[in-house]
Amino acid sequence: MKLVIVESPAKAKTIEKYLGRGFHVRASVGHIRDLPKSNKDAVDIENDFKPRYQIVPEKMKVITELEKMAKHSDEVILATDHDREGEAIAWHLAQTIGLKKPKRIVFNEITEHAVQEALAHPRLIDADLVRAQEARRVLDRLFGYDLSGLVWKKVRYGLSAGRVQSPAMRIIMEREREIRAFIPEKFWVITADLKAKKENFTVTCVEEPRDEKVAERILKAAEKGPWTVGNIEESEAGRAPRAPFSTSTLQQVASTRFGFAPSRTMRIAQKLYEAGFITYMRTDSTNLAKEAQAALIATATKEFGEGYAQARVFKTKSKGAQEAHEAIRPTDPTRRSLGHNEEQKKLYGLIRGRALASQMTDARLARTKLTARVGDGTIPASAKGSGVATPDFTANGSRVLFEGWLKADPAARGEDVELPKVAVGDTLTLVAAHSEAKETQPPARYSEAGLVKELEKRGIGRPSTYASILRTIEERGYVEKQGRTLLPTPTGDVVSTFIEDNFGEYISDTFTAEMEQSLDDIAEGKRTYEKTLGAFYKPFNKAVKAKNKIPKITNMGDAPKEFPCPTCGGPMVYKLSKTGRFMSCAKFPECLGARKEDGSIIEPPKDIGEPCPQCKDGKLQLREGRFGPFIACSNYPKCKFVKKDPAEEARAKTGVACPVCGKGEMVERRGRFGIFFSCSAYPDCKNAIKARPTGNICKLCGSLMMEGTKTIPERCSSKICPMHNPHKLEKKAK
Repeated sequence: MKLVIVESPAKAKTIEKYLGRGFHVRASVGHIRDLPKSNKDAVDIENDFKPRYQIVPEKMKVITELEKMAKHSDEVILATDHDREGEAIAWHLAQTIGLKKPKRIVFNEITEHAVQEALAHPRLIDADLVRAQEARRVLDRLFGYDLSGLVWKKVRYGLSAGRVQSPAMRIIMEREREIRAFIPEKFWVITADLKAKKENFTVTCVEEPRDEKVAERILKAAEKGPWTVGNIEESEAGRAPRAPFSTSTLQQVASTRFGFAPSRTMRIAQKLYEAGFITYMRTDSTNLAKEAQAALIATATKEFGEGYAQARVFKTKSKGAQEAHEAIRPTDPTRRSLGHNEEQKKLYGLIRGRALASQMTDARLARTKLTARVGDGTIPASAKGSGVATPDFTANGSRVLFEGWLKADPAARGEDVELPKVAVGDTLTLVAAHSEAKETQPPARYSEAGLVKELEKRGIGRPSTYASILRTIEERGYVEKQGRTLLPTPTGDVVSTFIEDNFGEYISDTFTAEMEQSLDDIAEGKRTYEKTLGAFYKPFNKAVKAKNKIPKITNMGDAPKEFPCPTCGGPMVYKLSKTGRFMSCAKFPECLGARKEDGSIIEPPKDIGEPCPQCKDGKLQLREGRFGPFIACSNYPKCKFVKKDPAEEARAKTGVACPVCGKGEMVERRGRFGIFFSCSAYPDCKNAIKARPTGNICKLCGSLMMEGTKTIPERCSSKICPMHNPHKLEKKAK
């Protein structure tokens, strides 16, 4: 028997179906080793930045099973994804399980032909690709830990910085500062509803006056008339299709058409890839294999007829794109739809339509520009002496003459705007004229799709990182989504400003893009791991240490004068807390007066007349927190004692012993993402699960069972255990 190892169980299931007898296909369920959380132990800086990997605790059972199967297999084949991440996972598997020169196969799509073709051409693990991924991981760790540590000291505990997340926040904040500095100007838009041959249409004045008196003059002239057709311009134009999707463009269009967040788009695409419906979804290339191009052309001809298909080659615009990869496309273009859930149907239809359209003829459109004139174009009597004639009004129309590629992607068509058939000099009838006062608008804030486009344009990040960058800045509370718009929070503002002011060089477009190129050079064997990290870390670490002397940011500027201190009546300043921005008395800590950002008063802590049982010299005070009132020591943060309500403490107990340490009890706690259950012996034992434990132990993996849903009343707390989702287990058994 031969053992094939992939990353995901869904991928394993699909491949096993194609390979049949003689093969076992198993999943590593992602990475099996990673850097430890402690920076001190993670990288041996003095020993050429050697990473100290450790096995992910949740993967011990998986590793044991793979080791056992590898010993009893004639051959072990590593079939992880064909990017740097996949190459690294294959290397970690070989190192951990003890495989000597295992065969490595890669494929862009999970189809029977692609898998069999890959098996016929195995290779060794690419050491350069592994080294490039290792360099990225170590680089991000060193950058993040060193800079985050400084942000903790100088801004607020618990905040973070990152090699690519910080440049992304800088881009968002640059736009935000443009918006804040923008001074709007008033202008007037003048339109007229006209009728020609019983057809109504609207024309707009070619000028947008900044003066209300000028706008009134034009409006009066429009209302007085007469109106005639001044000019008609007709032209025929071709509209070419766009390239098949890369990761970036797929995320952008899925966001625009369906409102999908990039992380959601990638999650759906991953499922489509693992099921064998689309090619690999992490790519920055727009290339198509010759066989794929031929299949798309044949499908377009069959579905839409002769004259619709046309072979095209697209040049990839992304900086540092890996041209050896393919664009995202359907593995079988003749498959029109899927029998899966709605979001998979939508995304598959989008990918298929774009790929087909890319190999089709141009659409042909007829464009019309109609110019309407008030009077005879001379200066009206009411404006004699001003030397100003009434400006023209125009309307634009378009209609599709030949659909071409729009047949495959009709959602990209837009609406036809038909104008009446008229000739120059024809009389037009005024129905109504309008004047609307407007203001110039600042540049729009970034949406998720817009930010991904901007990151790709500037060479920041790679296809596999776009979704994680957005997810990180949202989870850290640096931005919040308002509809599709990314709005920086006060926390994001102060952190980004601090990093820009002190480490602008290291989060600039130039530095970040050059570092990405250095990683690409490592992957191509043009640059060494040690030289790249050494050139970065020595000056960076020196810069971080030099900033240790700068003062801590204690406030974020003066608060509005209409909000005086509620305690002493003095001025207030903005400060940053875990929950966001608030107003604090400028005399703090002498005065504890505080207000919320909306101006409402925050009640100061009140002594309850009890000494602190932990530090002895402190007093217990009633405070207001995120989750309501609580009692804590007055010496906080030096003393972090919090008095628990006996009734609340009793309710939090579950009566279930911790299976990891055997000493503590699983208790209910509340964190940033809501309620969870963890061992009472924390921090000595860090065992935690998401839902209330039932007291039962999983028969498959030995983990705690926890409450599930209406359809799954009880499930395993381990995500990698089949009992985490019993429905899938039952389906497999059937």
